[in-house]
Amino acid sequence: MDKDAKRLLMQLYEEECFINPLDKVEHPKPAISFGYKEYDTKDGTVNYPTPIGTYGNISVIQAPPKSKKTFFVSLLSAVYLAEDLKPFAGDLKANRDNKHIIHFDTEQGVFHAANVFKRPIEMTGIKTDKYHTLALRHLSASDRIDFIEYYLYDKLDATDVGLVIVDGIADLCSDVNNIEESNLVVQKLMKWSKELNCHIITVIHSNFGTEKATGHLGSSLYKKVETVISLELNTVNKDLVTVSCKMSRNTSFETFSFKVNSFGLPQIQGAFYDPLKDLF
Repeated sequence: MDKDAKRLLMQLYEEECFINPLDKVEHPKPAISFGYKEYDTKDGTVNYPTPIGTYGNISVIQAPPKSKKTFFVSLLSAVYLAEDLKPFAGDLKANRDNKHIIHFDTEQGVFHAANVFKRPIEMTGIKTDKYHTLALRHLSASDRIDFIEYYLYDKLDATDVGLVIVDGIADLCSDVNNIEESNLVVQKLMKWSKELNCHIITVIHSNFGTEKATGHLGSSLYKKVETVISLELNTVNKDLVTVSCKMSRNTSFETFSFKVNSFGLPQIQGAFYDPLKDLF
């Protein structure tokens, strides 16, 4: 790149990056929220939804293996499709505005991925061409990144992308402890979420015996995401999964629980006290 071209690029970056601290910047709209919080304003007390994730940002779901992560992803997908799904989702709400939801699964074969993809339709009864489901297990790590970018930018109208789910974000790296690869993946997520003004939910395993997400990729994600969502099997009732906010750049949402009902579908159970959790 010659000197003049580089100067033009830097001027473009300046325009993109400059923030006037005197300008009013609106809070980004929640893509998915859980409950409400009261705030005192000059116009009186108002209720605002407590975001799990807002447009233009990234969140991460972290949990140990076999903690029903894909069921929770199905719950979020169903809520986003229906926007309000009280029987299954309680106080979970969404603002879809008729945007697309795209679910990329990197871990499962066709049969098991299809079972996951069907759950939101079974929960909502909604059949729409704006719910996209793709299984990428057979692709290489670099091809998965290229395909996701192609699908978001070339396959769809970029202004209509709402919620993107990458279940198995670690599979976008050949080595989650490789700093260069991990940083590239996180940089792509930030680029996609900003340019498309969508919310991206990523799913990653916790390191065995700890609450930390896997590898350098997990550490890099923590630095950039809006919300860290943790799933834990309840110590008293193993049928329940506790969902808590480990970190948020907004007000943290209240802890809640869900279970898989007799029809094999996730269903919120509300707040659940776990008396043994603090003993271990």
